[in-house]
Amino acid sequence: MLMPSIFGENLFDDFFNFPFGYYTTSTSDLMKTDIKDADDHYEITMNLPGIKKENVKAELKDGYMTIHVSSNTNNDEKDENGKYIRRERFSGNCSRSFYVGDQITEEDIKAKFENGTLTMIVPKKEAQPQVENKKYIAIEG
Repeated sequence: MLMPSIFGENLFDDFFNFPFGYYTTSTSDLMKTDIKDADDHYEITMNLPGIKKENVKAELKDGYMTIHVSSNTNNDEKDENGKYIRRERFSGNCSRSFYVGDQITEEDIKAKFENGTLTMIVPKKEAQPQVENKKYIAIEG
């Protein structure tokens, strides 16, 4: 039987947050994405708070655009007076992929990174139907 929790997600959350109030942050806030459908293109806006431009890579392969992000905010300093009770900094790698189509090339996509927000403009290109080349065999007679 599932019971609602009176302690939040974790029993110790209330204990550790007691004197400081309740503040959450998680890696689920990283790479939140909005995709806007404009007339002739898609505008992809992705939140990358605290990430530097040099740690963001975008790749296009087999019609999939993949954004890779790496972050290492490990600023460990030994403190002689105390110990960490809780650390909420992110270190690691994440990526997201979007299917943009086989007709899109790297040159078609425009990207800009500013103030922790990655904005990409991806043009709409419809698949061109293959034109059948009919080859006839000459019949004599």
